[in-house]
Amino acid sequence: MYKRYLILIGLTIVVLNSANGQSTDGRDSESLNALKTSVSFLTIAPDSKAGAMGDAGVATTPDINSQHWNPSKFPFVKEQSGVAVSYTPWLRGLGVTDLNLLYLTGYRKFGNDQAVSSALRYFNLGEISEIDINAVATGNKIRPHELAFDLGYSRMFSENFGGGLVFRFIYSNIAAGASNLTSGARYEPGTSYAADLSAYYQKPIQLSNYNAEMAYGLNISNIGSKMSYSEDNESQFIPTNMRLGGRLTMDIDDYNQMSFTIDLNKLLVPTPQPNDTAFDMQKIGVIEGVYKSFYDAPGGGSEELHELMWSVGAEYLYMKQFAIRAGYFNEYETKGNRKYFTLGAGFNLNVFSLDFSYLFPATGGRANPLANTMRFTLGFRFE
Repeated sequence: MYKRYLILIGLTIVVLNSANGQSTDGRDSESLNALKTSVSFLTIAPDSKAGAMGDAGVATTPDINSQHWNPSKFPFVKEQSGVAVSYTPWLRGLGVTDLNLLYLTGYRKFGNDQAVSSALRYFNLGEISEIDINAVATGNKIRPHELAFDLGYSRMFSENFGGGLVFRFIYSNIAAGASNLTSGARYEPGTSYAADLSAYYQKPIQLSNYNAEMAYGLNISNIGSKMSYSEDNESQFIPTNMRLGGRLTMDIDDYNQMSFTIDLNKLLVPTPQPNDTAFDMQKIGVIEGVYKSFYDAPGGGSEELHELMWSVGAEYLYMKQFAIRAGYFNEYETKGNRKYFTLGAGFNLNVFSLDFSYLFPATGGRANPLANTMRFTLGFRFE
């Protein structure tokens, strides 16, 4: 009986590790202790506005793409409805041409204080030739892929404060039909169900002689069941994540506006215990994993702090029509070592918007999956 060769699994591991930013720059492996999750495509910044601002978006100006970053922002969007599509090439810096992330999102407001929203995320892992256990081509082609579909509801509880709830279905078909050569168990598509809880606060302020606005956001995303790919029911945590951030927007004059934002991220999953032979990730439940994530690092409090990722971004807006953006993302060396700069631009013309972003790695070693890649988002807004 033919078995799909392990290169399929190997490619998946490479892609997921790339998404998690695991470093391979020659440091002592004992010092590396990156957090591990499945379906890491859920953590990829799907739109070009936030992608140009260092992947910071939990408290940025409310827009069409708020579903991923903080759906509580939707009731604060001025337009009644909108839809956007984003395209992100994947691993272009390594010469791969058939991997990409597609993202479709939209919202509709009801009255001035409520909104419903939805998003579809599709991660295409390209085409792989099937070969048997003897490395002989079978002639069949495999197209592994992952997707997530979600529905959200958000509302304003006051003039300045809002909250949101999102439900998500996750499907991951990365190795269906392949067999584990150790256990003999066959790999099947994995499914999971998750939810997001979010809050957003914004308030106009006076900063010296300038009109300004302060905003704060919180989004705990992907709180959900583990993902299992095999008949032996071995499961993996999905990337439950806590994102907290703030923004300052200042009107320089009637035509020019500046915004500065910062995000802090922490994956709410257990930390691997490389020196504990009794440690078994399979025995840890989802909720238990969330609260353990705040104190279980083997290196103590200092290692817990190292698990925080942070990003900063800035946006210059001229006449609310043309934007220039920049940002920086940082992850500690032993937790993945993702460090990169981002640049981008945006255009708003009546109901139409177009945004671009570009990423520059700030470290050596393995190329960032999005290194030197142009991403774009096309949006439409309706009164």
